[in-house]
Amino acid sequence: MSDLRLIVFDCDGTLIDSLFAIQHAMEQAFDAVSLDQPTAEAVRGIVGLSVPQAVAALAPDHAPDTLAALDRAFRDSALAYREANPQDNGRLYPGTREVLQRLHAPETLMAVATGKARRGLEHTLDAFALRHFFTATQTADDAPSKPHPGMLQNCERLTGVAPARTVMIGDTSFDMAMARAHGCTAIGVSWGYHDVDALHGAGAHAVIDDFADLDEVLEALL
Repeated sequence: MSDLRLIVFDCDGTLIDSLFAIQHAMEQAFDAVSLDQPTAEAVRGIVGLSVPQAVAALAPDHAPDTLAALDRAFRDSALAYREANPQDNGRLYPGTREVLQRLHAPETLMAVATGKARRGLEHTLDAFALRHFFTATQTADDAPSKPHPGMLQNCERLTGVAPARTVMIGDTSFDMAMARAHGCTAIGVSWGYHDVDALHGAGAHAVIDDFADLDEVLEALL
């Protein structure tokens, strides 16, 4: 097991651009409870958090029952959008499938750690035929919200790969902070929902601009 390495990917903003669907569901949720819609910038800022933490960040001055209603409304809106638009699953970022194919080798295990619910991640993996690449998948239903290291701790238990041989790849400060809390390598991607300064500020060991650059960075950091 000691020769193995574990590469953990975030989903939204790293592998897949799904921002439109997330913004749409959040806007619908706020409308459903008669609150002013958050700005697009604010929604970008919470992508990656689990839903309860996301709505609490967007509506910080509201009572727990209002936040619970927002949570339910967001989940209902996201499911309704998916059912009404079965072909709109977002888009893979350039190079996503190619990098997964390159890394798919006996000495490399891959996993996903996402703020999505289990149902949402399963739908996404099937929609893009990505399931076979990943040995482990972690969602908001399996561990505390990022930046808590629980998802990465679960990946370690499932794969046997220690933090020293684990890399977290993501687009948000939450991903970088989670990796640092787990004691593993943190690699940010510049094409997602948080800016590069935020990634560095949260502890990124490196930030890449293209998946074509990942192999070289992995070799240097591991």
